[in-house]
Amino acid sequence: MNNLIRMHLCAAVLGISSMTIPALSQAEEAANVDAASAAVETATVTVKQVGESLLAYGVLDPDPDQVLSLSLPHAGLINRVWVRAGQRIKNGDKLLEVVTSPDSRMQYLQAQSAVDFATRELERSQRLLKEQLATKAQVDAAGKSLRDARDALDALRKRGLDQSKKTMLAPMDGIVTRLDVSQGQRAQADTTAMLIADENRLIARLGVEAEDLGRLEPGTPVTLSSVFVPGIRVESRIREVHAMIDPDTHLVEVLVAIPQPQVDHLVLGSRILGRIRLPTHTALVVPRSAVLGEGPDACVYTVAQGKARRITVRTGIEQADDIEISSEISGALKAGDTVVTLGNYELQDGMDVRAAH
Repeated sequence: MNNLIRMHLCAAVLGISSMTIPALSQAEEAANVDAASAAVETATVTVKQVGESLLAYGVLDPDPDQVLSLSLPHAGLINRVWVRAGQRIKNGDKLLEVVTSPDSRMQYLQAQSAVDFATRELERSQRLLKEQLATKAQVDAAGKSLRDARDALDALRKRGLDQSKKTMLAPMDGIVTRLDVSQGQRAQADTTAMLIADENRLIARLGVEAEDLGRLEPGTPVTLSSVFVPGIRVESRIREVHAMIDPDTHLVEVLVAIPQPQVDHLVLGSRILGRIRLPTHTALVVPRSAVLGEGPDACVYTVAQGKARRITVRTGIEQADDIEISSEISGALKAGDTVVTLGNYELQDGMDVRAAH
């Protein structure tokens, strides 16, 4: 009896074991498959136009071709100053009142006396000629002396020396960008009193590194924005590329003209950021996360028939979240290939991969 019970118990245990063993084998097999493959996310290699942007900072200035230098016509005392640097002026506005210096006034009076004397000399020579006491040559010489004296007087009159004081008026609409005289100052003739800039003709002076000059030329597109007011954007092109390093900034100046319809919201002296768009070219592009390593160690993993393949690449220009790549082996990469963007840090060449859920 005891032997019969032992046999039934053994059969029961064996029966349970025979049902349990296959179920455990399937779970282990699934776990082994997952362990041998990596869950990854992928993207497609695409072809795009890529181009590098060069960032340059600068300042907004008046166009140097549209700046008027206003000089004093004669020596004198600056009696009144009606404007200040940075002030917007209109054509005909009062700028300065200059009291003519005594020496300059004396110069005019002497020239006036010279005209009177030359007039009398000509009249006397003409009377003597009629009396045959003077020659035609003497009359001609007297006439020339009178013309020279009148020319000298006219020149002094144009300089304002015929007036004891002169009010200088604005010759154009614009902005006073520099004021070099002050009230009560005594100034010499031809002293620069101020600079007046056309407020509708502005440029951005950008500073670039000397080594970047070879990639820049007039006509290169530039997007300008205000450093402190990011909402202001201006599309323009490079007008001039200078050929000398500024001793203060150690950069080379690049001038970018501001289109006239877009100057209304810009202020002289504003700090400007320029994004210079260099020429584009066609290239293979992948998401930045697809590239592992840097320099000679850079690589991507492609996926074909469920297996990962490691390919060494050279990287190029970055645009937003994409990066330009090229393979050192001809034909190793092409548009439409699948590259791993997530999970690639766990991969090895030839490893099985599966899509991440």
